Amino acid sequence: MKSAHYRLAALICSLACSPATTQGGEQIRPRLRDLGVEIGVYQPGPLNAITDVAGVRVGHRTLVEGDRIRTGVTAIAPHGGNLFQEKTPAAVVVGNGFGKLMGSTQVQELGELETPILLTNTLAVPQVAEGVIRWTLGQRGNEAVGSVNAVVGETNDGRLNDIRARTVTFQHAIEAIEVARGGAVEEGDVGAGAGTVAFGLKGGIGTSSRRLPQQQGSYVVGVLVQSNFGGLLTISGAPVWKDLSMNPFATAHSHDGPSSQTGGSIMIVVATDAPLSDRNLERLAKRALVGLSRTGAAISNGSGDYVISFSTAEEVRRTPDKRARLGALVDLPNDLMTPLFQAVAEATEEAVVNSMLRARSVHNAIGRVEALDPEIVRRSVKRSPR
Repeated sequence: MKSAHYRLAALICSLACSPATTQGGEQIRPRLRDLGVEIGVYQPGPLNAITDVAGVRVGHRTLVEGDRIRTGVTAIAPHGGNLFQEKTPAAVVVGNGFGKLMGSTQVQELGELETPILLTNTLAVPQVAEGVIRWTLGQRGNEAVGSVNAVVGETNDGRLNDIRARTVTFQHAIEAIEVARGGAVEEGDVGAGAGTVAFGLKGGIGTSSRRLPQQQGSYVVGVLVQSNFGGLLTISGAPVWKDLSMNPFATAHSHDGPSSQTGGSIMIVVATDAPLSDRNLERLAKRALVGLSRTGAAISNGSGDYVISFSTAEEVRRTPDKRARLGALVDLPNDLMTPLFQAVAEATEEAVVNSMLRARSVHNAIGRVEALDPEIVRRSVKRSPR
């Protein structure tokens, strides 16, 4: 079944992921591998996306209104069933805690996820949580539910969006969940990435995946990021920031808020089909920060850097029956974790770069931010000692 899933996904990607595909008459910008740059030692899945983990779905609701509103919501669902009834093991890791990750303490305490993960802007977290709660209570089988732990992450898109207008509503969150699908994932300035900025350039939503070889379990690790942070942009070890002449530390101010090229935040969502306990999912999430650091991230004082990880494996899914039986859950032993650690670091690094390459320049009444030039990336990586 898994091989059939990959053949189908590859066909979908060939139709939907090609850099020649156009949207509204405009050529879609390339991903990193379209430039001939490959990160790491493991190969991606056929979509090179978080949806290579079978069952994972992603949906966006993008809000671009007039010359001041550029924001949105992105939803990530671990599976297509009733998530409240069939909870997935999960973990949260904090790189730097300048952020508002709603629902994180219950995930840390119980080690499980009972709602989709939603991403949005800083001031929209309460509205989006309301949407998650309404949607969850409305699912068949949840008629008696009296407590819901909505998991909502954020970054501050105030450099390109009138964030105080609080345009996002609970209905937008519900729409993002309901349009969530498997298959190719739209990247760049969409959903929760519509107004974000990374390394002083346009950031956004990015994704990537890695598949372990058969002798290591054939497990898949997928990553999705909402990039809105700063530092010295580095791609595949190449100091791209030098070719861009962008060294924010030469002129950094003492206040390290969202307007600084060294500040900002990132949300990282990690999915895997490896049967992991919440403890080993936490260990996996920590290695996503290794991939983040390879991009040149400063992880600064004003940065909210969070990783949420979960497993979709049936063996560890916490159904009502399994929650009531001792020893009903099995998981991968510690000694088999290292390949997954390498895979998540590679996928995180590539997802960040894809979030920028696929994003377009934004010039509006709030701000002006240019997109990352793919040719500069190509030349920088080619010229850099490898």
